[in-house]
Amino acid sequence: MQHTTADTVPRRATNISLPQDVYKDAKELGINFSQTCERAIRQAVQLEKYRQWAIKHADCIQAYNDMIERDGLPLGQYRTF
Repeated sequence: MQHTTADTVPRRATNISLPQDVYKDAKELGINFSQTCERAIRQAVQLEKYRQWAIKHADCIQAYNDMIERDGLPLGQYRTF
């Protein structure tokens, strides 16, 4: 998956609050707060989108699974493994 770069997307400043020990350790290790937060938030957003998709399509997924259980895999007779 390709993301646009900071040069092409407008940015919005925001504040975060961190426990002091986390802040201190990250600062000492030279961790970039903005990049790290952006990666973590992108991952959290993607996981939530997957979760919501699964909920929205749960009936269809269950119907397909029931069909496979009842009838077997489509074209299953052609499988070589």
